[in-house]
Amino acid sequence: MVRIVVVKRDGSEEVFIPEKIVVSCLKSGATIEAARSIAKIVEARILEKKLEKITAKELTSWILELLKKENEEWYRNWIVFDKAVKRRDTEKELRK
Repeated sequence: MVRIVVVKRDGSEEVFIPEKIVVSCLKSGATIEAARSIAKIVEARILEKKLEKITAKELTSWILELLKKENEEWYRNWIVFDKAVKRRDTEKELRK
């Protein structure tokens, strides 16, 4: 099995765990089926590109792109949560 590392915003690293994507998607309102599907698509992209490291920002970008395609409201919920709880302007960050 390939070990994929996520480089977090603070520079620290952790092992990629697809279940974390599922949990985040569920928090934004996604159904369990949609959340699992998004996690599988993201994992497949990582494997397809043969990435051993990926930034949290890139992961978030992919997840949000897929969430938005699935349901605009789930996408909005994620953005609002990041702003309110994490004090992060995710949309602005992703445009950079």
